[in-house]
Amino acid sequence: MQISRYEVIQQELAVVWDDGTESYIGLERLRRACPCATCQGETDVMGRRLRGPEVPLSSASFEASRIERIGGYALQVGWADGHSTGLYGYDLLRQLGVEPS
Repeated sequence: MQISRYEVIQQELAVVWDDGTESYIGLERLRRACPCATCQGETDVMGRRLRGPEVPLSSASFEASRIERIGGYALQVGWADGHSTGLYGYDLLRQLGVEPS
């Protein structure tokens, strides 16, 4: 599964997949699902999930300032608040576009 096209339309990321399926993901939902270690935590060698302090979110946290394709497997979103470390794998994007908000 690959992405044919993507663009931000108002407050959603619209994705067209190579099979013709379209996904629409709200930008707030996308940011809250950010998979980076800062947002989701990371697992230590004992299998415990470690999280830092909660990151405060503002209205700029839900504005995409740039989106780049990373190889053939992910999109990286730069947010208006400066956050940009999350790599949204295609499987995650497909899941976010299918699951109810």
